[in-house]
Amino acid sequence: MDNKNSFYITTAIHYANAGPHLGHAYEGLLADILARYKREKGMPTFFLTGTDEHGDKILRSARKADMGPQEFVDMNAQKFKDLYEAMLLSNDDFIRTSDKEKHWPGAIALWNQIKETGDIYKGIYKGLYCVGCEAFKTEKDLVDGKCPDHKIAPEEIEEENYFFKLSKYADEVAKLIESDTIRILPESRKHEMLSIIKEGIEDISFSRPERDIPWGIPVPGEPGQNMYVWCDALFNYISALGYGTENDENFKKFWPADVHIVGKDILRFHAIFWPAMLLAAKLPMPKNIWVHGMIMSDGQKMSKSIGNVVDPMQYINDYGADAFRYFLAREIPPFEDGDFSEEKFVTAYNANLANGLGNLVSRTIKMTQTYFNGTITKKEGYVDVPLLVRRDLFKGTEYLQGYSIPYTIEWVLLPEYQEKMDAFEVQQAADVIWKFIGLLDGYITKHEPFKLIKEDREKTENILWNILYGLYFVGVMVAPFMPDTSKKIWTAIGVEAMDEKYGVPLSFQTQPLYEALFARIELKKMEEEQQPAPQPVEEEQA
Repeated sequence: MDNKNSFYITTAIHYANAGPHLGHAYEGLLADILARYKREKGMPTFFLTGTDEHGDKILRSARKADMGPQEFVDMNAQKFKDLYEAMLLSNDDFIRTSDKEKHWPGAIALWNQIKETGDIYKGIYKGLYCVGCEAFKTEKDLVDGKCPDHKIAPEEIEEENYFFKLSKYADEVAKLIESDTIRILPESRKHEMLSIIKEGIEDISFSRPERDIPWGIPVPGEPGQNMYVWCDALFNYISALGYGTENDENFKKFWPADVHIVGKDILRFHAIFWPAMLLAAKLPMPKNIWVHGMIMSDGQKMSKSIGNVVDPMQYINDYGADAFRYFLAREIPPFEDGDFSEEKFVTAYNANLANGLGNLVSRTIKMTQTYFNGTITKKEGYVDVPLLVRRDLFKGTEYLQGYSIPYTIEWVLLPEYQEKMDAFEVQQAADVIWKFIGLLDGYITKHEPFKLIKEDREKTENILWNILYGLYFVGVMVAPFMPDTSKKIWTAIGVEAMDEKYGVPLSFQTQPLYEALFARIELKKMEEEQQPAPQPVEEEQA
């Protein structure tokens, strides 16, 4: 399994005590971008997301809503599915921990595997339990006697539970993290986990009494005990692949995970608890844990009381999934806290989608339709735009050595773009795409085909072929970020023939654009305060 030629990426499974919010949308998008990129490169890929549906908090929330727990989680799980469908996420599976056919067999098999090693034992626990975190706390975890995250005092609980010997594996987990066998991104989170381990790791509760938490997976062979929610939830990463069942082909093919994407608030469960469980079960370690930050709203933490909560579905319905995906991918840093506001969204949309990519495609298609009825063919002695772009980006580097035109698609995809994507730096990869778009715009400005057509028809066709050639690869690079836009670009430029040897377009038959890829939008809350300045429209501009 360690030498697998495949790619397995997961989000955290999201707690189904409520519907999805912007952070869930962002995490799903990050995973989707990488999954699409890997598939584009021809790698067998499995992208998993889902919902965590057991535990005390779920039960209490269901009762508050006057619903049964299964009915309650069914309702919220569907809200996540609806959002992910609207966002065009390409997940291969959606795991639910209440699924007795798909999740429970793997969870029970992993419990039994860990128990066989002697690392699960029964004991009495007395301590402080935070319902909001669904975790036991120590006094040092509290601020003024309250959970710092949920602002409530934990409950004092004494009960007989099963425990997992986490302390036994603390040193080994630390070595795995320190050596980057389990690589934690960003680096600051790695040091944070090492500090937690250094302070001392205690064994953790692995079950709760059924009388207190009746909503969960029963401990095998132990009536009256249910698996603790974190134990149950972490098992999803292998239960979804068929671990512990006869249908375990996906487990053999895709495990270990190449990337777990999680929020910083649940990192210790994924970076310390989960690796220790895998060590006890003698299973391979996940390779990377990608920790993203929080998304603020106008510089403040989102809160219903403040009224600054961003509804992802509203933006998707109003502006389209690709525009929403673009903003999250390019305007929110992948490893730090980010900020979302209507003003920032509208500004980025107009500058980079309407006036940027959309206008480049529109003006190019309009010129090919007007001057050549849409048919553009490569001529001998053409000047290759992507090579010129790379010369600008990588002047004096090894990338230009030993290459002549034409050349392979791998070269045309821009080394910098691939480098950033392979490093999970999706924001910087998106920057490379828009740098490319800007250089194609500059190429039009420099050669002015809308003027040149009056003097030299053949040279004009060469220039337009170069631009279409560049747009073809814009479509390739933008596909993981904006899949519908990528398809629209390829449809508009109409690749008619490909060079079989080098896998690049030879001729184009463009199709008219009857509507803009991205129509300009106005900032609703600012309309009364100021009117946008009139935008000059050049002769060739769509």
